[in-house]
Amino acid sequence: MAQPEKDKHTENEIAGPDNEVGELVGKLTAPGELEPAERRRLLGRLAQALANGAKKARANGAGRGRWLADVFLNIAPRIPIRDLHTLSEHHHGLTGEQLADDLVRTAQKATMTVGAIGGALAAAEFAAPPLLLSAPAQLVAETIVVAAIEVKLLAELHEVYGVRVQGSGAQRAVAFTAAWAKQRGIDPLTPTSVSLALGAATKTALRNRLLRTLGRHLTTLGPFLTGAIAGGALNRMATKKLGEAVRNDLRVKRPAVPPAPERPRPELDA
Repeated sequence: MAQPEKDKHTENEIAGPDNEVGELVGKLTAPGELEPAERRRLLGRLAQALANGAKKARANGAGRGRWLADVFLNIAPRIPIRDLHTLSEHHHGLTGEQLADDLVRTAQKATMTVGAIGGALAAAEFAAPPLLLSAPAQLVAETIVVAAIEVKLLAELHEVYGVRVQGSGAQRAVAFTAAWAKQRGIDPLTPTSVSLALGAATKTALRNRLLRTLGRHLTTLGPFLTGAIAGGALNRMATKKLGEAVRNDLRVKRPAVPPAPERPRPELDA
């Protein structure tokens, strides 16, 4: 049945975060270190932008899970994904398994840092009851950024292991997001892997994964420094687990870059 134009317009308003959200997530997931103060400032701005979007979504009757999934699908194409050559340049010439190791370590550090900042902010709100209602917006911002970092990791691991995903930039972003929701790599031999990425089952998996990540971050609501410690540790462990699962999957789908051939040994004089 065709959807009424009015309903389509309303759904687009709910699903489409303003440009600021995509821009902020892009900055928070870009290569390179951010100063702690700058990262904290960007997370605060993102929390405010998401809080405004959540108010509109509630006004239109959208559930938090559906709204979260819609927001993430809209910002996924803004996540900066590097090709193999750029990855190797940014990681001191590393290749193959060593490059994959470094990517996972870097992503762990990034999600741990976001978790520590988000947890510390949540702890501050916990200590100030009048402001407690603003804590969920900060945790939603943390959830979105951590998910973006992990999608970036998953996509770049595909580059390292030579698993090419076809399609436009937006299609590939959706395919990597769908793979993150399922915590696995993409099978390059399945031609429908990209075209079916926006199916109902995938949207449900993405919603559930985001809500599970948000639920993990809710455990950082604690006094003093407990939130910061918990937030950092939980994110680090989850990112490490994702990296291991995706790498194991990609090794099966396509072997990693073969080892460099041995150099010929000089023959000894008789």
